[in-house]
Amino acid sequence: QVQLVESGGGLVQAGGSLRLSCAASRSISSLNAMGWYRQAPGKQRELVAFITRGVTDYADSVKGRFTISRDFAKNTVYLEMNSLKPDDTGAYYCTARYRSIDYWGQGTQVTVSS
Repeated sequence: QVQLVESGGGLVQAGGSLRLSCAASRSISSLNAMGWYRQAPGKQRELVAFITRGVTDYADSVKGRFTISRDFAKNTVYLEMNSLKPDDTGAYYCTARYRSIDYWGQGTQVTVSS
């Protein structure tokens, strides 16, 4: 089993930056993939970024602005978010796949004011 705890959300003005963290309860080197999703009010949850075996991919809407990275020593995955826009507002969830099971964190809220 894997527990994921997100942190780093908050309120920021458009054009600002935030860094989200996701701490895992087990070694992230044992996980098949990790990623970040977000869900805006009234919308479906969407994939923002993921990383697997060192390969990363991003939603078109965040390419060039967001960066996903890992710290194996801390068993933590980060999402660096720059040039934030009001459309980036939402609850951000960390996810990890381990032995074909997807695990989710509780989410952290990001609000971008215009």
